[in-house]
Amino acid sequence: MRILTAAEMARIDRLTTERAGVPSLDLMENAGRSVVEFLAEEYGPLSRQKIVVVCGKGNNGGDGMVVARRLRQQGLAPRVLLLADPKSLKGDAAVNYQRLAELAPPQVVEELSAWTRATADLGDSTLLVDALLGTGLAKPLQGFLLEVVRSLTSTFPQARVVAVDLPSGLSADTGEVIGEFVRADASVTFTAPKRAHVFPPACEHVGKWVVRNIGTPPEVLETDPSLFLNLTEREEVSWLAQPRRRDTHKGTYGHVLVLAGSVGKTGAAAMCARSALRSGVGLATVGTAQSALPIIASYSMEVMTEPLPETNSGTISLQAIESGMLDRLVEGKDVLAIGPGLGLVPETAKFIRTAVNRYPLPVVLDADGLNAYAGCIGTLETVGRVRVLTPHPGEMARLTGLKTSEILAHRVEVAREFARQQRVHLILKGYRTLIASPEGSVWVNPTGNPGMATGGSGDVLTGIVAGLLAQYALRPVREVLAAAAYLHGLAGDLAGREKGEASLIAGDIMESLPAAFRALEGAQG
Repeated sequence: MRILTAAEMARIDRLTTERAGVPSLDLMENAGRSVVEFLAEEYGPLSRQKIVVVCGKGNNGGDGMVVARRLRQQGLAPRVLLLADPKSLKGDAAVNYQRLAELAPPQVVEELSAWTRATADLGDSTLLVDALLGTGLAKPLQGFLLEVVRSLTSTFPQARVVAVDLPSGLSADTGEVIGEFVRADASVTFTAPKRAHVFPPACEHVGKWVVRNIGTPPEVLETDPSLFLNLTEREEVSWLAQPRRRDTHKGTYGHVLVLAGSVGKTGAAAMCARSALRSGVGLATVGTAQSALPIIASYSMEVMTEPLPETNSGTISLQAIESGMLDRLVEGKDVLAIGPGLGLVPETAKFIRTAVNRYPLPVVLDADGLNAYAGCIGTLETVGRVRVLTPHPGEMARLTGLKTSEILAHRVEVAREFARQQRVHLILKGYRTLIASPEGSVWVNPTGNPGMATGGSGDVLTGIVAGLLAQYALRPVREVLAAAAYLHGLAGDLAGREKGEASLIAGDIMESLPAAFRALEGAQG
């Protein structure tokens, strides 16, 4: 599902009219109709509701007047407040004002004192439709509209608030809160979600949001090369739950090699390998420092282990490559995962960089595997190779030389540019994890919760990514990575419901993977 800015939405509406022949007036009519349908679905029967529709002067207000007219045509009597001079209305909004006025003209309110008088007897209203601004805001509210927005909660204390497109006061184009805004219980948006529906903190204030098609053909969205931001939907990853063929064996589902762990950091290696197995891979082997191997082996009977030469610090040594041991170990493997718990010893960092460039098979880099490239990301060879990087914002800052605050403030842009420049697949972890491809597309993962901010959660994700890449080598890498992030977050959500977010640990996420797969079975078409 596409995620759009206000300007992109305006262009899509224009193209819908130009290419598909859908008049803009019909788009507005369909928008208003879809809001009324939502109101009936969520809060019906509407005859029991006392409804107020607050309209601005733009197209969002026009949508609101369609809502009001359709409610009146059903025999209802919504109170309609127009916060603008009717003479200032233009285009489709003006047409819909006239259509509504033929039934019953809205009450015009243009100053705060008039607003106070108009709403004096509306304190017992049960439904408030916010059609003031929608996606049309680019700067904080001021003046009369600001005072109206500030007064909404006290004016309508009992009302459920349903926003048309987006709560007034929120900017459609970012997740930032730029000033005072309407706090909605629900939002009905059209054609595609806007960034404010998806990204925090704005997304925390839009309530339950739904997308309704108002006449835009899917191909208008799908064929526009300038649209790159997408939201992963459950139906798009339901292929993960497809039944396996009967005539298969462990070799059918791939073999992951995990280079991870060191003395004192054994858990990360074991968790990564076990998560690969839980994701469905046929075989998982951990190559680790010799001294760490017994502990890693004790964590799981299903994981194979191989000892590698180590440094004095108990981390993997370059000798693992120079002796030819790693060449023999990599042979026959489908995916290489490198990083969890490897440590920051310079020799081990060199081992990581040498190993990554040495082998052409797909590589997943995480944790210390990423830290090995701090300040030297240009040495990573990516031409003709699948290289997946899974940083959190701090690791991303080390890779790019930017501040963590800069990464957080511009996550989409930074992730996209990095993936394109370095020709890598990037999974930038965090709330609304991003999956960026070398071709420039970015996918937003909707699953996950704050309880997953715990040590080892990233190791679980690395194992899932590696496991799915090994199993689905014929699928586009972007699809596999989006599915991996979705599955990881879904497992975290299921674990959080059972354990509580505060008590959630990475092992809970891993052990909830079977339940996550079962949950996806219901999403299959």
